[in-house]
Amino acid sequence: MKRRVFIKQTAISTALATFGGVGLSSFSAGKPKKITILHTNDVHSHIDPFGPEDGRNANKGGVARRATIIEKIRQENPNTLLLDAGDIFQGTPYFNFYGGELEFKLMSMLKYDVVTIGNHDFDNGIEGLYAQLPHAKFKFVSANYDFINTVMDTFVKPYEILIKDGIKIGIFGLGIELEGLVNKDLFKETKYLNPIEIAQDMSRILKKEEKCDLVICLSHLGYNYKNEPNKVNDLSLAKATEDIDLIIGGHTHTFLKKPTIVKNRDDKNVLVNQVGCYGLYLGRIDFYFDSQKNKTSEGHTIIV
Repeated sequence: MKRRVFIKQTAISTALATFGGVGLSSFSAGKPKKITILHTNDVHSHIDPFGPEDGRNANKGGVARRATIIEKIRQENPNTLLLDAGDIFQGTPYFNFYGGELEFKLMSMLKYDVVTIGNHDFDNGIEGLYAQLPHAKFKFVSANYDFINTVMDTFVKPYEILIKDGIKIGIFGLGIELEGLVNKDLFKETKYLNPIEIAQDMSRILKKEEKCDLVICLSHLGYNYKNEPNKVNDLSLAKATEDIDLIIGGHTHTFLKKPTIVKNRDDKNVLVNQVGCYGLYLGRIDFYFDSQKNKTSEGHTIIV
């Protein structure tokens, strides 16, 4: 099965990826360190679960159920990170009434670690996003949105570095071009920078300069655009860059049962994942590091 193995279980598909030519057999000499990445995207203010009458989404979702799943996984592995790839806001009356306060408070209670910003997170204007920051007890990253002349300046960093069980994890964010998608009056002086150029720079800094063992991109660029082949997306980003281990995507509401494995420009594996929308699913990817910090991974999507 060469450098990739796919395992299918009942109702769950799992992808096992090999990084740098190291297989799971390499870990037989000692117990590997395990880092669990949990992630969401495009939750769009869906706080409550869908009702029994809601078609294919019946009885799925809901923040309380997600919290139960997350807590159970954290009990299994304390070295767990919880991430989000944007479009937290807009989609239910909760946003219309509370303006994002409830979403940020609940995400803080769920102990999200790092999130990036989607286009709908500007729907109350950049001032509306800024006004809700006191309710957010997690970090915001966006490397290709330049907020220098806006109220968000200094509140959003290009990247964050977290350490779990001695494993250094670098996380940076990318957002979709706002011009033509969001009213200029809402995002004001926010400048959009080329995501591929920025991603290459960020991943180099994190891998080469900061010596991160794991580099994650939180992307709101979209998974793929069949009718717009020249539009930057997560798959093209993975192919055009190096040093990224995992791209967690958003924007296109793409549901993947398992992460897609893409070869980067150095012919190394990059995992690309996205878990639909509305909090219906929770993505899980486990990374295993041996004593030399060589890594493998396995991932699957959890139905909420």
